[in-house]
Amino acid sequence: MVRLPAYAPMLAQLGTLTSVQGDDWAVEMKWDGVRALAYIEDGAVRLMSRNGKDITPAYPELQLMAGAIGRHDAVLDGEVVAFDDAGRPSFEALQPRMHQRNPAAVAELTRAVPVTYMAFDILHLDDSGVVARPYTERRELLEGTLRPGYRWQVPVWFADHASQAFDSSRQLGLEGVVCKRMGSPYRPGRRSGEWTKIKNVSAVEIVIGGWKPGGGRRSGMIGSLLLGAYDARGRLRYVGHVGTGFTQAMLRDLHDRLAPLERDDSPFDEVVPREHARDAHWVEPRMVGEVQYAEVTGDGRLRHPSWRGLRPDRDPREASTADLLPGQGDAAAG
Repeated sequence: MVRLPAYAPMLAQLGTLTSVQGDDWAVEMKWDGVRALAYIEDGAVRLMSRNGKDITPAYPELQLMAGAIGRHDAVLDGEVVAFDDAGRPSFEALQPRMHQRNPAAVAELTRAVPVTYMAFDILHLDDSGVVARPYTERRELLEGTLRPGYRWQVPVWFADHASQAFDSSRQLGLEGVVCKRMGSPYRPGRRSGEWTKIKNVSAVEIVIGGWKPGGGRRSGMIGSLLLGAYDARGRLRYVGHVGTGFTQAMLRDLHDRLAPLERDDSPFDEVVPREHARDAHWVEPRMVGEVQYAEVTGDGRLRHPSWRGLRPDRDPREASTADLLPGQGDAAAG
């Protein structure tokens, strides 16, 4: 009986189209969902998030994927995606499924918001690891192993043509593209320029370090969140605040989740501007979220951020100031 080894996903660096020129790059669409390694063994599927959490109970419809690889055992890499009525990946639609574990609620959500697993790599097949093989060989092996089904796909990749693929992703309303060197191995647990992501949407993961009470219609509720990211020295830097993009249900859920994390002092390793620190409720920096924004100012602050949702699949230390480049607002620039 095969006992599949544990892997950590390979991660991509943020880049620009000028950094992926040449005919040795493969291009894939970037899917706006939840990264998941799929361990398919003994006729069952086990899904592990990027930060090593078992998320299998949240997506029961993906269990049927076990029958799509014949008699093999395998470890696949891919993205769990929910599509909107127009057929575009919707991070908003996926949000309730990311947090839910109650079997009855999961069953109802499975009918209302079904997900699709977009498999883009294979790490292990039967008793052999294949991470050392070049990208093109792994893709060929993946396409020959996993038969596409109703709730799982092997999306296409393109040789070169990064500019055209990026333009297509923008026209289709997708998040962007990921460019991968054709001869590169899979490097588990490492972030490498051999995988370079280029985004249409300027979005970043942040850590919640506190919140400010709201007024008016938000009286007695959260008015805005105070956001942070870690620098290269491991210090939590203040990067701004967000007060838009929330539904009432989101605000209630955030309040319930943040209440047990309250602390007396600021978790930030720098002074938060007085107007934002006043009346702040500080919290332990354990919750990761994602915001969309217009650009980053010269002092590392987000301009016009809008809340996208929580990221329980991320570790707080992954929220890095390295992803906040001053003036960044057009992923294709450079």
